[in-house]
Amino acid sequence: MKGKRWLVFAIVIVVLAAIAFVWLASDPGYVLIRFRGWRIEATVVGAAAILIAAWIAIGIAWWLLRWPFGALSRRHRRLSNERLRDGLVALGEGRNVDANRTLQRAAQYSSLRAPALLAAAEAAHRHGDLTRALEALDEATQHAPEAARIMRARILRLHGRTDEALQLLAPGADAAKLPPAGWHEYALAALATGQPDKARTALEPLRKSDMLGNAGYAELVDRVLGASLRDAPDAAALQDLWKRASRQQRQMPTLLEAYARRAHALGIAHDALDAIEDSLKREWNPALVAAYGNATPPAEASVRLHTATRWLDAHPNDNALLRTLGVLSMRAADPRDAREYLVRALALQPSAEGWAALGEVQSAAGEPDDATRCYANAWKCEQGEDIAPGPHEAGIDTAHLALEERDEHGMPRLPGEPSRSAH
Repeated sequence: MKGKRWLVFAIVIVVLAAIAFVWLASDPGYVLIRFRGWRIEATVVGAAAILIAAWIAIGIAWWLLRWPFGALSRRHRRLSNERLRDGLVALGEGRNVDANRTLQRAAQYSSLRAPALLAAAEAAHRHGDLTRALEALDEATQHAPEAARIMRARILRLHGRTDEALQLLAPGADAAKLPPAGWHEYALAALATGQPDKARTALEPLRKSDMLGNAGYAELVDRVLGASLRDAPDAAALQDLWKRASRQQRQMPTLLEAYARRAHALGIAHDALDAIEDSLKREWNPALVAAYGNATPPAEASVRLHTATRWLDAHPNDNALLRTLGVLSMRAADPRDAREYLVRALALQPSAEGWAALGEVQSAAGEPDDATRCYANAWKCEQGEDIAPGPHEAGIDTAHLALEERDEHGMPRLPGEPSRSAH
């Protein structure tokens, strides 16, 4: 396309020149210039040619006069580019002191000053020199104010000064004029200061900008909405938050778990438990299974126990499910089954939750000594100590338990036997 445009342009010029030649051939015109005794006579075409030649001569003379200064400027620009390159390489290699020094020198060239100062601030921050980092950002603010403000907020947040970081970005957030990185920092600072409501305002701009990508955005949504659900002040606020969440967000296991736990605390767990059941039909999730048991009130324990028992056919060795069955059995006033489920869960994987639940069962059964040992084991698990259930641990003997394994089709198989595909 460019070649065709140039061809058309050349044809137009030739045509115009031909028209001008024919027009001036019969009468080329006459130009007379008199100045202090000088007398210059020429045709119109000649005068135009003289003017063009003079303009070209003046341009060449001006270029020759500027060449020495341009050579110095080009050398300065080349050195600054090299320093910026070397400084960024040093920053990538972790040589933060060298990077800061080199980037400060690169900032002497005006067109490179903003990126060089921002990179120098990052190098100083990585070296732990907060004062030097903020000084570099003070200077960078004159050339790239938004980028410098966002980086300052990030550095302040990472140094524990989250209130200052939030205040720094608040005016832009209130005016809805933050760049994508600013919205991200605003959300993180709001979360760090325990204000998830403010963090939620950043989600839509970040979704539109696609700054974080699908995985990064989903993780941030998980954190922001999870914090909002956990901090919901009352049942109405919790239900409003959940209704305003998108369908995809309501299907996220971590958000559903947070919703269920908060709903249980506020005494409105019924809808959350139904949502967990629907989610587990689509995809099995041990964390949701545990939340299902913890969020079930005693009034619904029998019904929910009946539902959870059906899951045992497909997941006989899931310790989260066994622990949930134990909790539900206890709340349904069946301590004998509760103890059996919890013992099986502890045989699979000792955990603080399992020992604590078993302690409640033993206490309800009138065995305070066993309950005390169970609670002690729960505390040890919390401290990271492995507790293997045995004959002398709260009177539990798991040697007789045979753990059943099933393949993906629900068929029993021997331990360690590979699954067989159905034909």
